[in-house]
Amino acid sequence: MNKLQPPAGAPTQISPRALLQDHVDALTPERLMGMRRGIEKESLRAQPGGGLALTPHPAALGSALTHPSITTDFSESQVELVTGVHASVDAALDELTQIHQFTYRSMQALGDEMLWVSSMPCDLPTDETIPVARFGSSNVGRAKSVYRLGLSHRYGRRMQTISGIHYNWSFPGVTSEQYFGLIRNFRRQAFLLLYLFGASPAVCSTFVAGRQHELQKLSESTMYMPHGTSLRMGRLGYQSDAQASLAVSYNSLEGYGASLQDALTRAYPAYEKVGIRNPGGDYNQLATSLLQIENEFYGTIRPKRVIFPGERPLHALRERGVEYIEVRLMDLDPFVPVGITAQTMRFLDVFLLHCLLSDSPPDSPEEIAALARNQHRTAARGREPGLLLECDGRELTLAGWGEDILAQCAPIAMALDAAQGGTQHAQALADASAVLKDPSTLPSARVLAAMAKDYDNSFIKFARAQSEKTRASLLKLPFSDQQQAHFEDLSRQSMQDQKQIEASDSMPFEVYREQYVSPDRLGVAERKTAAV
Repeated sequence: MNKLQPPAGAPTQISPRALLQDHVDALTPERLMGMRRGIEKESLRAQPGGGLALTPHPAALGSALTHPSITTDFSESQVELVTGVHASVDAALDELTQIHQFTYRSMQALGDEMLWVSSMPCDLPTDETIPVARFGSSNVGRAKSVYRLGLSHRYGRRMQTISGIHYNWSFPGVTSEQYFGLIRNFRRQAFLLLYLFGASPAVCSTFVAGRQHELQKLSESTMYMPHGTSLRMGRLGYQSDAQASLAVSYNSLEGYGASLQDALTRAYPAYEKVGIRNPGGDYNQLATSLLQIENEFYGTIRPKRVIFPGERPLHALRERGVEYIEVRLMDLDPFVPVGITAQTMRFLDVFLLHCLLSDSPPDSPEEIAALARNQHRTAARGREPGLLLECDGRELTLAGWGEDILAQCAPIAMALDAAQGGTQHAQALADASAVLKDPSTLPSARVLAAMAKDYDNSFIKFARAQSEKTRASLLKLPFSDQQQAHFEDLSRQSMQDQKQIEASDSMPFEVYREQYVSPDRLGVAERKTAAV
């Protein structure tokens, strides 16, 4: 029996809140202390004037292919900083801070570039001038670059420069079935995270040049939504007509895998026109299917599994089940040095436990469509007074629904505080409740207020000033010789690891590509359900 969900035939007179409380009461302090989290944070490298840095990934940061903590995302100009897995929020945040410190020190030695603190990009050059990330001459490195070239052909390079924070989270003793229950509940209630932590209500006008959009003009250089929370997660962000045709269900690993397999193997006419290679023989993309690889599927949350070298993510999930989940909708907080606070992380821990422990009925195509509408509505109009969202065929106010979720989270926060000592989780909930009642204190509102007060309603001026402050504050923090040496060793080792991979390659790249995208590499469609 699934111990985190009510058993089949459970008495209907027991309320969902009572069942949730039972599940909370059943959690031992030892199990609560077994929660793990890690962070992946993307940031553009920007020039002092607010333009995109067009320099290569700094050599002092090591190999973007093999460094465990410092890599690049879509662009050569887009740094991605990755922590390990941590038993405490503070430990994860400490590591993220140290990685930032080393990154800034390495960048300082090369000039006056800075990491852009906003999720929405800095002043961008023409689309074709945005540099695609490079990972060396090995087959795996070339595949990473060709994949990104495919993204640029499919969605444009501008969209790929949007940055965010991914929160990786696991809880001991959870089965794949239970993780998928968490994911369904998360998707239902994700609007609350967009509202509370969205920090991208405005964007540089260059980002939308030549594109259809619903934004309003705030100043000569800035477009915005007056009540917007997260343009990154709205229609301007990671959206596409092709992926809009995917109504992926999260009712089971088998169903999820079947949906992905279809998208990974189904030819898509527009991408067939692009072709695998251009007439000159250079690669345009890895495949002509609707998705080149699994990571191309955009979503607010993903089921994840650590993969073996060369293994496809879907194969890993099918063979060994879900190991953790990846929360993908968090904006960078431009008001704090590393883009996220310990308080936000503690709120996420409580919220994710609530999604795991609460009853999670199956989703449906109708609900999936309603959730997409809720996401777009919250991203574009979240702070609009009285905004209504869809829930089980009804309409609820965002604020009222949010208050109900926070109330349900209270016992979970109390249990975590009892296990860890202190009141920090309860305080995170109380602060969330306070900003829910006062939208002017939300990050998205604070961004617009700061732009209006000090920066002539200019998004670039605001984000540039915040980036400069962040750079200065992180460079001032103590950083020991031992810490510097540790990260220098990681960079040197990563360079050696890349050379070793390149030296060991013997297969022609086209053979490697064909084998990698082969449907045979995606694993079997059915597998035995893990024992609960």
